[in-house]
Amino acid sequence: MKGTDRIIVLITAGSEEEAHKIAKLLVNEKKAACVNIVPGVDSLFHWKGKIDLARESLLLVKTRASLFPEIVSLVKEIHSYEVPEIIALPIIGGSEDYLNWLDSACR
Repeated sequence: MKGTDRIIVLITAGSEEEAHKIAKLLVNEKKAACVNIVPGVDSLFHWKGKIDLARESLLLVKTRASLFPEIVSLVKEIHSYEVPEIIALPIIGGSEDYLNWLDSACR
C-alpha cells in the first residue's frame, strides 16, 4: 500500500441530531466524500478541572488533508461544544478505486 494525502477526521458531537447536521454540511459543501456516524459512544475526559462522562456520536470523515482547515472552520461555526474534538489521522493506504472516488467527491 502506498501512502496518500487523504485523511480521516474524527469529530465527536453531543447528539445524533448534531452529528447529522455536521455530516450533511461537510458532504453538501464537498469537504468530505463520506461521513460515517457512530451513535452511542461513551466518552470519558478531563474538562474544567474534573473528569466528565458524556454519551456522544462519533463522526468518521473521509477527506483530503488540504481541506482540513476548512473543515475545522465549518465545524466550529455550528458545533455546540466550546472545544469540539476535530482531529485528523492519515490514511496510509486503501483501495485505489475508493481513494480515486474520495478525491473526485471532495473539492
